[in-house]
Order: sequence, then C-alpha cells, then structure tokens
Amino acid sequence: MLRALCAFALLAPLPLQAQQQAPIRGFPNDQLELQARREAQARAVPNRDTLRTLVRSLAAVPHEAGTDRSRHVAELLLARFRAMGLNARIEQFEALMPRPVTRTLELLGPEPFTASLREPALTQDPTTGQADQLPTFNAYSPDGDVTAELVYVNYGRPEDYRVLDSLGISVKGKIVIARYGQSWRGIKPKVAAEHGAVGCLIYSDPRDDGYYVDDVYPSGPMRPASGVQRGSVMDMPTYPGDPLSPGWASIAGGRRLPLAEAATLEKIPVLPIGYGDALPLLRTLAGPVAPESWRGALPITYHIGPGTAQAHLALSFEWRNRPLYDVIATIPGAVWPDQWVIYGNHHDAWVNGAEDPISGQAALGETARAVASLLKTGWRPARTIVFAAWDGEEWGLLGSTEWAEAHADELRTKAVAYYNSDTNDAGWIETAGSHALEQFISEVARDVTDPLTGKSALQARLDHQRAQRAQRDTSRDTTFTLGALGSGSDYTAFVDHLGVPSVDVRYGGAAHRGIYHSIYDSYTFYERFLDTGYVYGATEARTMATAILRMADAPLLPFEFGAPARTYRRYADDIARLAARNDTTRGLDLSAVRTALDRLDTAAVAYERARAAFDTARGRDTARRRTALGAVNRLLAASEQALTDSTGLPRRPWFRHLVYAPGFYTGYGVKTMPGIREAVEQRNPAEAQAEAARVAAALSRYADLVHRAADALSVALR
Repeated sequence: MLRALCAFALLAPLPLQAQQQAPIRGFPNDQLELQARREAQARAVPNRDTLRTLVRSLAAVPHEAGTDRSRHVAELLLARFRAMGLNARIEQFEALMPRPVTRTLELLGPEPFTASLREPALTQDPTTGQADQLPTFNAYSPDGDVTAELVYVNYGRPEDYRVLDSLGISVKGKIVIARYGQSWRGIKPKVAAEHGAVGCLIYSDPRDDGYYVDDVYPSGPMRPASGVQRGSVMDMPTYPGDPLSPGWASIAGGRRLPLAEAATLEKIPVLPIGYGDALPLLRTLAGPVAPESWRGALPITYHIGPGTAQAHLALSFEWRNRPLYDVIATIPGAVWPDQWVIYGNHHDAWVNGAEDPISGQAALGETARAVASLLKTGWRPARTIVFAAWDGEEWGLLGSTEWAEAHADELRTKAVAYYNSDTNDAGWIETAGSHALEQFISEVARDVTDPLTGKSALQARLDHQRAQRAQRDTSRDTTFTLGALGSGSDYTAFVDHLGVPSVDVRYGGAAHRGIYHSIYDSYTFYERFLDTGYVYGATEARTMATAILRMADAPLLPFEFGAPARTYRRYADDIARLAARNDTTRGLDLSAVRTALDRLDTAAVAYERARAAFDTARGRDTARRRTALGAVNRLLAASEQALTDSTGLPRRPWFRHLVYAPGFYTGYGVKTMPGIREAVEQRNPAEAQAEAARVAAALSRYADLVHRAADALSVALR
C-alpha cells in the first residue's frame, strides 16, 4: 500500500503554491515563470528504476577506501558523469589508513571466553558472504596488547565518569567497556585514556539498536547479536583528514608529520564488538549495580565492575598510506564561471554500504543527470556547478578534506555554497547548515513534493514536527529552521575550516535500522526496510536539483540574514543561562556579543529592504547590471568567512568558524559559539571572556559585510 501511494504521489502535480509561482529568492518576479519551468523539467528526470540499478551496482561488493575496489567504484561514477556530457576527472590523494592484522579479545579466568569478532553470512542476503570484507575494527586505534580488569562506563561520556567518581570507582589501569550511542565513538577511548584506562571496548547494546527496538535482521531491521559497528575513532574534533597532513593536502611524495606527532590518533587500543561477544564479558562484572539509566537490554543485572576475571585485548595494524579517489565533475558557468556551487556525497563504505553512502551517492547521480539533461536544451548555468563523489569519508572525512585543503585559496574566492548529503532513507527532509540559507532551503522544500502525502516536503516536515509534541523543544513545531552543523560528514572542511556557506540535506527518520557500518548494510536490506520503492531517493534528487539550479542561476545569491541574527541571539542567550548556573562563570559579560547582534539585526533589515526592490526589477535590467550584481554576490558569498578566525579555536586551530564547530567532547554533535560555550563548560572564565570578544568581533565583521552588500545592491539597482 505504501509503495502504491508513493507511486501515485510521484505522478501528482506540484503543490498549488508552487504552480502559482511563489516568489523564489534571488530571482526578479518577471523571471519566475521561466525558472519554474526549468526546475519542473529537471525534477521530471530522476527515476526510481535508475536509482535501484545504481544502488545495486555501486553496493555490489565491499569497497572501502584505499583499495582497488574503491577505485573501481570511482571509475564507474567517472564514466557515468562523462556519459552525461560533464567534464569529469579523478583527483587522487593519499592518507594514512591502517588496516587490521591481528585482533584478539578473550576473557581469562575460571570460565575463559574468546570473542568471535566476526559477522556471519546470512543465506537470505547474498552479499553478506562475500570475500574481501573489512574485519570488524576501529580505524586509528593504536597497536596494543593489554590485560586488565573490566569496568563498565555506560556510554563513556565525560558525565559518565563523574558518576564513576561519585561511586569511588577508578578506571586507571583497567579496560573499559562502553556502549555505542549518545556520543561519537571516538570520544569513548579519548575520555577513557584521559582517566587512565589502558584499553577500550565499544559494543552495541540491544536497547539502542537491537531486539529491544524491533526484530533483528533478517527478520527485522535491527542489529543481530553478532552485528558490529565498524568506524573511525580518529580525534576529528581536533582536525579531520589525513592525520599526517593537518591543514595541507596529502599527495604522493608530499610532506608528512612523523607518526608520533599525529595528534588525532587514539592513545589506547580500542575494538568494537557485538552484543553477543559483550554479554559474557558484562556477565562477569561485580561491584555496584549500574544506575537505571545505564542499564541496557541484555538478560543480566548490569554491574559496573570490576569483576574477578581479566580481559586480554591485543591489536596490531599495518600502518601505511593508501590512495584516495575523488571524482569531480563540472559544468562551467556562462556568466560567473568563477562562482562555484558544489554538491558532494562520499562513495566509500566500510563494507558494501547500500545505505551509507550509496543511497546518497545514487541520489547525487540522479541529481547530476537531471541538471545535465537541461544542457541538451541549450541552457548553461550562470555559475559553475561542481559534483563531487568523495573517497575516504568513513575513515575521517579524508577525501573531502584533502580536496578542500588542496583547493583552499580557490574555494575561499570562488565557492558560493556547498551542499552535502550522505545517507538517504524514507521519511522527512532533514537539514542543517549556514543560517543565511535557511529561507532559501525552506523555499526549495516548499516546491518539492513529498512522495507519501502529496504535500510539499516542507509541509510534510512541519506536520511531522507537530506530531512530535512530546519532544522537549516544541517552540518551533510550526516553523522551519535549519539545524546547526557540527561534524560527521563531508561538509566539515567547507564550513568549519574555510567558511564556505554550507547545508546538509537528506531524507530519513521513518524507518528503524540497526545495520550501520556492518556487513548487513546491503542492497537487500535497503530495499526491504528503508527506501523500499526508491521514492525518497528520487525526492532527494529532485530537491537537490532544485537547490542547485536556484543557486547556480539566481541573478542575486539567495541569502537572508534575519535567520542568522535570530539564531545567533538564541545561542548567546543559551550560553548566558549556562554561565549563570555556576559561580565561576557567573560574571561572563556578553554585552559586546549582544551589541554586535543588534548591528546584525539592523543590517539584515537594510539588506531585505534593498532586496525587495530587486524583486520588482525587470530581468532585462538585471542582465544589464551583471557587473554590479556580481560585486554584490561576491560580498554575499564571502559573508560566512567573516565568522571565521585564522587562529582557530583554542587548542584546535584547524577549526576556524566561531559560531559552528563539533564539540571537543561530542565529536559529531555541534557546539554553537564553541569557544565561549566550551570555556563556560570547563569553568574557565578568562577564556570564556576572551572568546566572547572574538565572537563579538566576528559578528561585527558579518554585520559590516551585510551592510556593504545592502548598500552595493541599492546602488546596483539605481
């Protein structure tokens, strides 16, 4: 029934509002009809059968980065881009990618146990029995051979260690066992090492992604007992990309740090395991019963430990550089060729990766085909369009970071926007990014049809928000807002390091899944449990084609600055409340930040006043004023860079954005105004005040630039 409804919705016309040519930011009113026709033509191209074929072919074999199989996938993508008539090439980099040589985990004592450390093939899923599957491991764990008592540390977050401290339990000299979830995996060994642990195990508890949630695969979509989440534990909050070339591109023969100086490698050996292997270990623990919030769904009483038995963990790796294959396809701009609109999704996987990343990569491929189809009509984009298929994302955003570092000067000058996607499933549009693009993305979602309801993707999302009123924050149930970007996907180098306006767009949230980073992330699983009719893959392609065409062709870049002013004020208010909760930081003075935000409010109003005049200008007039509008657009594209500082954040200079960054102890999760916020959390009032001054200066630069753009636009329209 769901598939039938989705098929009907795909044949339905656009929402009435879109048919009536609702305003499109960046286009004069007399160009709306032509733009709407062009977008409709592109949105008609993405095809569910083509998506199905792409997912099956690209996820046919394991293709982790650094292998000939990854190169083969890159070459398939290259050939497809070229067949569309695009100028495409492979840009090759390299990075340190250690592969496991030996892995041992055993329980010593009166009831010895040896962990299997393997995921069995399933007869119901043909690719699960393939050769060349990467073993279960955590990338960038060091070599190590340790024997010690075990201590259970819940999710292994800093707050969990505060509970241990309150109970008088130390992990010094112990091997910790943490469950996946609630923080990025790399934080768990990082915090464990800071507390003196000598090893770290990370397991998937069935309460989080196993039988507690739903039936396990192959009967259902959740992780079976032997399912293991591979993944990098690189300390990405310090810097992503090749660990040996922070801040510069890693190419064959290029300079490298000595391995001992790589700041993002973990300090203690770490290994992921399934809950089948975790159960015998947890069963031996004694000590206090774990707090209720620490208890998972295994059939045991959860104790913290230690117990009477010791665990033996031994790991060794082959440490060497391996190749990366980024596929880059371009459509040169006809008016402003030195303004780039970039859309990227990675192509490497831990194993077959049908969901992560091939669902997103297939949608990018259909987006490119939709845009390329317009070339046959004689259309050429005003700005250059770049499609990117990144390699090495799973290891630590390797391919995108090395490419961005290699092209850093060009990107700072030419990039007007970076779009990112990763996975794509059934559900609602999920967006996060630079808040100057909030209004733009809401209009894109307004003009794309949701495949299940036939409403706009925007309305479907708002309806879903209203249905989730049990959530803690319901203040924005009826309002579209962008989330803030932290890290965890390929937008990181663009927004956090270079200050390129960025947005991550994908669909999801309607289906359970517990196969993340395992051999069970296959096209068989994807077709059964996620986007069963590939209708959301087609919707993602339609969404991104619309976003690309608007950003590429808008005579005036579609930025809006009221949303940043509102959002950043909320960040400052949050920090003020946080600071007031403890005596150490209660005196934090954010008046300079608030003054800068007042200036941004004024600048945003001035810019909107000038833009309103642009809406009523005639297309012929805007064409005649291309040079003047080009100068305005350069200011708009540079606006995000005003929020960066070349000295970076405290203790991690690679991260230069002063409003968005991953948290030092969250990994993926964003910390907004991170310099101030993290200093407050660490109860460092002097640093918090110094960071407040830097944020105020950045916001003032931002407001000044918006004022300049408003003035330049007013002059251009005279």
